[in-house]
Amino acid sequence: MSSNPQQVLQQARTIAIVGISNKPERASYRVAEYLKNAGYTVYPVNPQYQQVLGLTCYPSLTELPESIDLVDVFRKAEDCLPVAEEAVRIGAKGLWLQLGISNAECRDLAEKNGLAYVEDKCTKIEHAQLNQS
Repeated sequence: MSSNPQQVLQQARTIAIVGISNKPERASYRVAEYLKNAGYTVYPVNPQYQQVLGLTCYPSLTELPESIDLVDVFRKAEDCLPVAEEAVRIGAKGLWLQLGISNAECRDLAEKNGLAYVEDKCTKIEHAQLNQS
């Protein structure tokens, strides 16, 4: 059972963006920038980069300096389960697979461990709709 996307965003304050790109034309970069500008504390996570959006970029969720409310995943569906397992390990409150990404194993893992779960939706699009309601 998936969680209400708008509720998940209303309850989150810290968001890790897993699989972020340092290229402004990529969706992960644009979404992270949007969420940062919307007032969320954003943590870029990608072992390829030192910095993205002027923020320290972390190689993994386990290396983040504070607890995370929401793990927002920009990875292929088949690469999401290790991220979901790491999200559980760090005590994240929610797991969000971006637009076009669905993974039944991730959903099961999130539900079994009490994480809010959203898949195949964009945090930027859902957040923009919050302000319209």
